[in-house]
Amino acid sequence: MSAAATNPTDTAAETPGRPSRRLGTTDLALVASFAALISALAYVGAIPVGGAGVPITLQTLGVMLAGCLLGPVRGFLAVALYLALGAAGLPVFAEHSSGLGTFTQPSAGYLLSFPVAALVGGLMVKYVAGERGKTRALVVFVCSLAGSVLVIHPAGIVGLMLTLDMSLAEAFKIDVIYWVGDLLKTTVVALIAAEVHRAFPRLLSARG
Repeated sequence: MSAAATNPTDTAAETPGRPSRRLGTTDLALVASFAALISALAYVGAIPVGGAGVPITLQTLGVMLAGCLLGPVRGFLAVALYLALGAAGLPVFAEHSSGLGTFTQPSAGYLLSFPVAALVGGLMVKYVAGERGKTRALVVFVCSLAGSVLVIHPAGIVGLMLTLDMSLAEAFKIDVIYWVGDLLKTTVVALIAAEVHRAFPRLLSARG
């Protein structure tokens, strides 16, 4: 067995200087593992807030970890797999909910934005932060925050407006409730991701 198949930071066979475009077995294992991690984090907390029916959970911590650690491609796939499992009927969403009906609830905008947020965070860490930036917690924090600010919260607000038939101002007042928690989770993501990238510098370069 080649070293590329066993090294977690080199997840697919490569031609020198040219990364493989295929997902290797380790890539698939990482995708599945992070989908499972997000599922587990969805159960942690699940604190109901306000009257919108969108609880506070640690889902976004798992989502942004997937993007910032695995990169845009694998991060996106991990979160998409998580959503697919929930849509198929596995109780992996907050409060043990599942099924396609979940995507018509007030949390729909947040859920549907997760894969894109992981993609954006992964792109930022991989291509904007650069080799030195990805090992600096503050830089990773900004990259991860971009996924929340540019993707999750706008989509969540739109979802609240559509499902609850409320105005932009009303939806924004609900969304603001989640900001403090997201800043704390983003801090955790940054600390973890920076340390992991120090330990495994090829984690992102091996495969997106």
